[in-house]
Amino acid sequence: MIVSYHPCFVADVNRICAGRKPDEADRAAMADADAVILGQGCYPSLYRMAREACDHVFPNYDARLAYPGKTGQIRLFSETGTPHPASFAFPSVADYQRRFFHRSAGTELGYPFVFKFDWGGEGEAVYRVDSRDAFSDLLERAARWEKSGQRGFVLQSFVPSGGRCLRVATIGRRHVSYWRRMDDRAFQASLAAGGAVDRDSDPQLQEKARRAVDRFCRTSGIDLAGFDILFAEDRADPEPLFLEINYFFGREGLGGSDRFYLLLVSEIHRWLKDRGLVVSEG
Repeated sequence: MIVSYHPCFVADVNRICAGRKPDEADRAAMADADAVILGQGCYPSLYRMAREACDHVFPNYDARLAYPGKTGQIRLFSETGTPHPASFAFPSVADYQRRFFHRSAGTELGYPFVFKFDWGGEGEAVYRVDSRDAFSDLLERAARWEKSGQRGFVLQSFVPSGGRCLRVATIGRRHVSYWRRMDDRAFQASLAAGGAVDRDSDPQLQEKARRAVDRFCRTSGIDLAGFDILFAEDRADPEPLFLEINYFFGREGLGGSDRFYLLLVSEIHRWLKDRGLVVSEG
């Protein structure tokens, strides 16, 4: 028996947990299931319950919960030996001041560098830092955010990439890639900021990135996420550098929501088949 909490995937038992906490009825349904299918935006409590009650859960959000936020992702990249721009992660401003008491971020990373708050995705809360004064302003902002309970930030070396970033969308075992292009003077390549989708340029780099993402996913267990990948424009044979993982990602580059859901449903069926499971007919 397959239990689905995803409104677009019809299974043997279909449940919804929107706007409420999972309860004992959910736990009982999961315990009776051979597999549980969850929505992309499921609560951590629902995911944990599913993992405790059932051996087979899609998507796999173990890494998302174990390595939360951008600071957690840097730790995950480091622990798995995944290439990424030189980075420092800090849980608080006080931790930064303690660790960098006798040195400065500008000295360690060189100007410009990148400041990322721990939350947000799709380029949100990410800033290019060109001077000590600009960095001081961001540290003051971080201290103010901490008073509201939002903590943590990442400092990262700036990698010139010619105004483009590769998105690799992982859906099950499929990896779909496309460039997001901006003016080459732009700091970030983002569709939300007016960037353009380019599916065709540099197919060899796209293939290199898809292979790197596939290796990373096999190590981390991630099977539903959008990866942001940079290639340094000043390298003759650049390696893919992992910027961050977006567990909620845009669908425009995939061809829209309808195309995304077709891919998702197909990959869920393949995931079930790989485990000797199928949704009962009728």
